[in-house]
Amino acid sequence: MNEQNTHPTPAAPAITRDPVCGMTVDMEKTAHKASYEGREFGFCSAGCKAKFEAAPQDYLKATDPVCGMSVDRAKAKWMSKHEGKRYYFCSQGCQAKFETEPAKYLDASPVSLHAPLMPGQHGHSHAHAQEHAHVPKGTKWTCPMHPEIVREEAGDCPLCGMALEPMGVPVDDAPNPELVDFTRRMWVSAAFSVPLLLLSMGPMLGLPFRQWIGEPLASWVELVLATPVVLWAAQPFFRRAWSSLVNRSPNMWTLIGLGTGAAYLFSVVAVLLPGIFPMEVTHMNGAPPVYFEAAAVIITLVFVGQVLELRAREQTGKALRALFDLAPKTARRIENGVETDVPLEAIRQGDLLRVRPGDAVPVDGTVVEGSSYVDESMLTGEPVPAEKSAGVDVTGGTLNGEGSFVMKAERVGAETRLSQIVELVSKAQRSRAPIQALADRVASWFVPTVIAVSVLSFGIWWFFGPEPKIAYALLAAVSVLIIACPCALGLATPMSVMVSTGRGAHAGVLVKDAKALEGFARIDTLIVDKTGTLTEGKPTLGDVIADKGFDEGWVLAVAAALERGSAHPIAAAIERGAQQRGARSLEVADFHSVTGKGVTGTVAGQAAALGNVALMESLGIAVPQRYLDLMSSAANSARTSILLAQDGKLIGLVTVSDPIKTTARAAVGELQRLGIEVIMATGDARGPADAVGKAVGIDRVEAAMTPEAKHRLVEDLKAKGRKVAMAGDGVNDSPALAAADVGIAMGTGADVAIESAGITLMQGDLSAIVRARHLSEATLSNIKQNLWFAFGYNTLGIPLAAGVLFPFFGWLLSPMVAAAAMSLSSVSVIGNALRLRNVKL
Repeated sequence: MNEQNTHPTPAAPAITRDPVCGMTVDMEKTAHKASYEGREFGFCSAGCKAKFEAAPQDYLKATDPVCGMSVDRAKAKWMSKHEGKRYYFCSQGCQAKFETEPAKYLDASPVSLHAPLMPGQHGHSHAHAQEHAHVPKGTKWTCPMHPEIVREEAGDCPLCGMALEPMGVPVDDAPNPELVDFTRRMWVSAAFSVPLLLLSMGPMLGLPFRQWIGEPLASWVELVLATPVVLWAAQPFFRRAWSSLVNRSPNMWTLIGLGTGAAYLFSVVAVLLPGIFPMEVTHMNGAPPVYFEAAAVIITLVFVGQVLELRAREQTGKALRALFDLAPKTARRIENGVETDVPLEAIRQGDLLRVRPGDAVPVDGTVVEGSSYVDESMLTGEPVPAEKSAGVDVTGGTLNGEGSFVMKAERVGAETRLSQIVELVSKAQRSRAPIQALADRVASWFVPTVIAVSVLSFGIWWFFGPEPKIAYALLAAVSVLIIACPCALGLATPMSVMVSTGRGAHAGVLVKDAKALEGFARIDTLIVDKTGTLTEGKPTLGDVIADKGFDEGWVLAVAAALERGSAHPIAAAIERGAQQRGARSLEVADFHSVTGKGVTGTVAGQAAALGNVALMESLGIAVPQRYLDLMSSAANSARTSILLAQDGKLIGLVTVSDPIKTTARAAVGELQRLGIEVIMATGDARGPADAVGKAVGIDRVEAAMTPEAKHRLVEDLKAKGRKVAMAGDGVNDSPALAAADVGIAMGTGADVAIESAGITLMQGDLSAIVRARHLSEATLSNIKQNLWFAFGYNTLGIPLAAGVLFPFFGWLLSPMVAAAAMSLSSVSVIGNALRLRNVKL
């Protein structure tokens, strides 16, 4: 739906428009100003000012979508919104035309399937576009391994060949078309490879299939079985291999494409033209060897690894959709005294909205009438709801308690804080790269070397070899490619990841992607949230202090009676504590809640009050210095104090606290011993935060942190060259979790935090981070060993395959031996990965 913002008042030159968000700003009143090229700009908030100063050119001009004229954003009198995007106009007439028929001026169709190809793109990108027809127009596409690659339409990454993924927030739960396609190709490959493997390796297993049908027919059957796998299923692999050659970026696909292609083509020639091969390389029956099973099985195994990786990546979009689900789909708008439910997209800036008990706040705004307690844990991570009354800001996506209030909408659509958090998570997730990049770094020099040796071998045998020269030259060149084909490369990373994730699950550590395993071994800085990470996240009753002449049981009984009528979580903690400690159950009359101060009522025939110092002062009850000292001491120990008065005088106080997890201090100490600096970043106030930090041994404490501030802290540390991990459990932690090199979520926390993190601790036990560190180090070491196995065997065999021993011993390496080396490397990789099942954590 279209959304028109209030026009700035032309008669008031002090009124301008925020060039970032489009809101009107009074230059005489705003505290947020910036100068650029001799002009002064006003902003509605520090956030908009920061965005402008970071990239001012992005916010100076806009193009009128109707007439195409350039419009000064800060001076624009006419602006509308359509589908969450701002549009500026040169005149009221252009604005009116746009709002009447926006589709006429904006091509709302999905990504064009017939647009001309962009430089560096290939025709198959159209197929990708069709598969992603649900993606909105204007969506850009990026590579999950190379986020610096950004394209206007779908296709493959020119560097690694992976399918580009849409940037931004997924609009629905549609499955990843690449995962669907690769899964289908994997099963088809397996269906042909299994009988092919049995036929080729049957004699070694005591299954004489080849003897039953004869060698010539067996070779033809292998050709028939391998052809669908190589020519159909492996098309994406060969396309990526070709792309890597064209773009001069050799990687694992180059090796897989050349190796499997060489094995297949060599075998086809052996079946169709067996007479061109010298007797030295034929079987006893005179037929040359074929390697169809090597090509088909390699392709199948690589598909298995790709499907596992794609399934892990598919989970990232769920975090963003979970964030969006925090905002309601509708809002209750008040117009001319009439309340109606309207879609969230219909809300305009300045609308009055009713927020009923239990509702989620629809957009950002300010309370104008009524009061309530709002759960803002998605922002602060703190379990205690914040009180909201007239004049206090509320944030979209937060959850209202039992009260009701009317709010004025101020930020809607993409301008809400929730939308900004979603964008932070989206950008951070796109910056991740899988661990397979390690193999590609090795391949960057390994692939050119193998190709060069293969070509060189062919040339030497062609010019200096015995007759038939062409047969010897082809044999040497193909043997080099076959022995260098990284059949174990497709297993090296997935096998280690699969085994280690299974081992981690037994230790309460769930790993979502390979990046987390690689990255956590190199972490030197760990940021931890307080609530739910270092503490339990559930308020509990602490001390009960009685004044002279009263006992603690009576103080607790009166406090519990008063809190029985309150919906505040602290009240629940006091009630629960009173029951557990066996306090008397008293009745309360004339109950009244005093917003921002506490509650009052009549207990045992006497007036009673429970609340803060302000409540006591409003009732004319003096608060002695000893009580103020007790409250200050409690605050320094991360406890909240509540004063209790009866019959006009103080009779005691109770404290409520969030207990520190029993394993927190030991875990922090162990992490520090491992050389990791631990930093606490919490939305709580400075006093309680410092108290918890001191209790668990953390020196650096960052308090009163918003989700954006936590995200900036992570980015600042990374900019200084630190390797950062973030551990948290709330929605407020999700941007920082996603931005960190490794995100660690407590399994007892919010789903969004879990989805944004690469590692989840199932029991919310901080000591599991230590286990995760040991698991990560073991896994990274294991993967490196696997890569050495995968490349080492083949590298040693390359000179033999090239024929370096032929001048001395007359011995030329058979492709059969090359295939054996490939098999040996695969067995070594699998056996080595299985050792992770017994690693000590």
